[in-house]
Amino acid sequence: MPNFYSPEDIIRPEILALSAYHVPPATGMIKLDAMENPYPLPSALRDEIAQLTLNAPVNRYPDASAATLKATLRQALGIADDMDILLGNGSDEIIQIIAMAVAKPGAVLMSAEPAFVMFRMIATFANIQYAGVPLRKDFSLDLDAMLAAIAQHRPAVIFLAYPNNPTGNLFDPAAIESILQTTSGIVVVDEAYHAFADASFIDKLSQYPNLLLMRTLSKSGLAGLRLGLLIGRSEWLKQLEKVRLPYNIGIMTQLIAEKVLHHTTVLSQQAEAIKSERTKMNTFLGTMRGVEVYPSDANFILFRVNAASQIFQALKQHNILIKNLDGSHPLLENCLRVTVGTPDENSQFCAALRTILSETV
Repeated sequence: MPNFYSPEDIIRPEILALSAYHVPPATGMIKLDAMENPYPLPSALRDEIAQLTLNAPVNRYPDASAATLKATLRQALGIADDMDILLGNGSDEIIQIIAMAVAKPGAVLMSAEPAFVMFRMIATFANIQYAGVPLRKDFSLDLDAMLAAIAQHRPAVIFLAYPNNPTGNLFDPAAIESILQTTSGIVVVDEAYHAFADASFIDKLSQYPNLLLMRTLSKSGLAGLRLGLLIGRSEWLKQLEKVRLPYNIGIMTQLIAEKVLHHTTVLSQQAEAIKSERTKMNTFLGTMRGVEVYPSDANFILFRVNAASQIFQALKQHNILIKNLDGSHPLLENCLRVTVGTPDENSQFCAALRTILSETV
């Protein structure tokens, strides 16, 4: 019998050092931690989806090119005919595809920080060097620092979320354009929260040959389908398609997403309801003593409060789950992030927070 290797003998040390992405249990909780749309689809549309599933040929592989879904996305999102579309199992897979494709020896993946945690994690998965450039204290892009880091690292790819997660703000578009004009590598603008912001770089795709745009349907009410897309020039996407696993978009995702995209009014109405509730929650948090609230163009709000981890645990005792960011990055000390839920969920969160804060004074 051979001496069998242990995981420590086989697995890369940087993977051993990682902690897996943690999704906390939420059974019985008011779930305001994951930036989900809290509203279900209308019952009539759910009935149409149920009929689709009755006849779905689940014994067959899905359309590997998802041609019909791509055509529907192009029309629904206003994607120009001269731009290609790559689909992923959520934005996470698209980030991974890009990282794997550019991971030459010595290549660097860059982002501003704090940012979407998967930018850094997937860089580790793909064995590509990661460079994080801190934001300013107000969470704006530090353009001078970004340009200096570009000169130092010559990144193959830069990921910038617009609006940013977890801070919720839109970066100065002129600063992003300066980065596009300075770097020789790809710049991927992640517009996961586009539905809640009145800004986009989609009209800049034809202007900048190194610009790629990510979108997702997860924040618009279809998180369970796991559908992300990358928009960009064919010379980039035809190479990235080689890394995409075949049949990565299942038949149910293709059928349901196509159906819902023919009812985009429903999604836009829900987004407007979330934006309205966001305004109310911002106002409430802004009036609370000891709470510093940050402006948001997304479907969540970042706020800072003394003893944030204690407040987070107290909210859990009230069966309310939000995101504790305290300790995740130096700029996020004592920060919590709450997703905008339904009016009732938001009211319960606000009441619980008021009670907790009054008890801790």
